[in-house]
Amino acid sequence: MRIAIDARELQGRATGVGTYLAGVLAEWTTMPAAREHQLVLCAPDADGDTWWEQRVLPRLVREANADVLFSPGYTAPLLASVPTVVAIHDVSFAAHPEWFGWREGMRRRTLTRLSARRAARVLTISEFSKREIVAHLGIAEGKIEVIYPAPANRELATRALMARENLVLFVGSIFNRRHIPELVDGFARLTRDLPDARLEIVGDNRTTPRIDLSTIATASGAADRIALRSYLPDLELSELYRRARAFVFLSDYEGFGLTPLEALGAGMPIVVLDTPVAREVYGSAALYIDRPDPGLIAAAVKRALTDETERARIQAAARDTLARYSWRRCAERVLATLIACRRCRDSR
Repeated sequence: MRIAIDARELQGRATGVGTYLAGVLAEWTTMPAAREHQLVLCAPDADGDTWWEQRVLPRLVREANADVLFSPGYTAPLLASVPTVVAIHDVSFAAHPEWFGWREGMRRRTLTRLSARRAARVLTISEFSKREIVAHLGIAEGKIEVIYPAPANRELATRALMARENLVLFVGSIFNRRHIPELVDGFARLTRDLPDARLEIVGDNRTTPRIDLSTIATASGAADRIALRSYLPDLELSELYRRARAFVFLSDYEGFGLTPLEALGAGMPIVVLDTPVAREVYGSAALYIDRPDPGLIAAAVKRALTDETERARIQAAARDTLARYSWRRCAERVLATLIACRRCRDSR
């Protein structure tokens, strides 16, 4: 079988969809079952836009004589000549249209809904996202399959109770829903009790409307203890995971949320907002707060940094939580779905 893959998200600095696709492809390279099939990666010379996806990608699929198309990033060609499997990781653009500009929100809602209806199968990454796809895109439950992704391995010789710095870490693209200003405020309050604490924020600023994080950090009074980085190479990022003592991820809405799982794998307690998807993904291996209130944030982060009993509890719970996630299992199930879609087509 020849599997065409929309590989745009592997270009440049991979985040989100790119990380997901890279994890699946890495496993397929070592899986005997995957070696029986030919993978055809399709990507533009420059950034791939909607025109490339809808007009150029179908031609590439035909020229490759592909049997099925895997579109891992929400949308797919509406006129593809082969069965399509599309991965929709969340529907924030439909559940919370106020978080997006009018034009971009409309594009995402329209193309994702049409892609899901046209697809032979829809993949998603949590039961929460499945419910959201049903509710906001009108896709039948039976057409959607939940396949969990897995965190990157950032152990790097870490251990749960090893000596670490009083370093608080956030990693992820920065959206308004992830409450970085509140995190900065809460951290500034924390430094009154823990003057040696530091905060590292790593992620591209994609806030809309734009939030000036440098100005917010300066106004907090703790700017000398806050580092803002849009990107770090993988080795440097893994070193931060090794050194940090607590991880904070205060998101109102996610399809899954990989970086807190990476933190758990690296031996850090995590502080997250109490949301349905956070409960599904992290279980008891987290410190939960009800809302992104700076006072609550400061108290929870202080507990994550200094309460050894709570730190040990979270690390013990993390073992069972992390065991639920495997890139090998994810890759096996994605491949099985693609094969099944091809077989359904051949049986017609």
